[in-house]
Amino acid sequence: MNFPIPRARRMACSAIIALTLAAACAAQAQNAPAPEAPAQSQQQVEAEKTAAGQAAQKARIAGPTQIKLRDQGVLDLPDGFTFLPQPEAGRLMRAYGNYDSKELIGIVEPQSNDARWWATLDFLAAGYVKDDDAKNWNADELLTNLKEGTKSNNEDRAKRGFPAMEVTGWIEPPAYDAAAHRLVWSALVREIGAGGDEGSVNYNTYALGREGYFSLDLITNKAAIETDKSAARQMLGRISYSKGKAYEDFDASSDHVAEYGLAALVGGVALKKLGLLALGAAFVLKFAKIIAIAAIALVAGVRQFFVRAKKNAPPNS
Repeated sequence: MNFPIPRARRMACSAIIALTLAAACAAQAQNAPAPEAPAQSQQQVEAEKTAAGQAAQKARIAGPTQIKLRDQGVLDLPDGFTFLPQPEAGRLMRAYGNYDSKELIGIVEPQSNDARWWATLDFLAAGYVKDDDAKNWNADELLTNLKEGTKSNNEDRAKRGFPAMEVTGWIEPPAYDAAAHRLVWSALVREIGAGGDEGSVNYNTYALGREGYFSLDLITNKAAIETDKSAARQMLGRISYSKGKAYEDFDASSDHVAEYGLAALVGGVALKKLGLLALGAAFVLKFAKIIAIAAIALVAGVRQFFVRAKKNAPPNS
């Protein structure tokens, strides 16, 4: 049985798919190519989507409960939310054409059928990220870097048959809480030529630690972000580091320091200085991880989730 998908959600998925492809290209450029797996038939693809969805339904953990985040910390999952751990989270993302990142810990989602957001939770063992640059960064400059990084990937997307994308502006400029060592920022990404309210919003939150950082990233649409971002902030506030793993536990005499500063978690500024292609890839990868939103369609029984909306089709409510 098919259910209608709101146009805003279809637009979000279009953005995710396009950005996912660009991220895959960036990753392949830095790694030796792996042997190609035999192409799957459409029937096999659909069967795996169904199987992955069924496995996810069984594996989801409902709050309130404590979710152990590897050896780094704990997520105090409240009532009304669920957590999908690995390996089911990775399987679900692979089933919908994404990759299973080694950094992925799981997927957070609301239990309410009315909510339309999903969030991934990762831990990146990058080392101790210095936050000195947060004192002097320029939000306009960071936004320019995001825009340029997105433009740089459009040529590749065009070759692969995907529409060009653009970053139109901040939904929420970068804000760093130096006392709590937490970073939040959000930007709007849409197809070039789309309406002002169309596009996907990736709400990015980070909790810095001694050996790296947690990244909790929520995807939604512009119309819902003012409501949905409270859930991302709530989850970020419920992440706590284990004893000895917190940012304050850093030991300069022995601990590894990350090769980039806090600004790199916004626009890839520091990574660009290292000669990497992260100006575009760091931004794109944030979107690539969120393909799990497609599970909404799976649970609803929708088989045409990735069919793009016609330009003249009226939005669904």
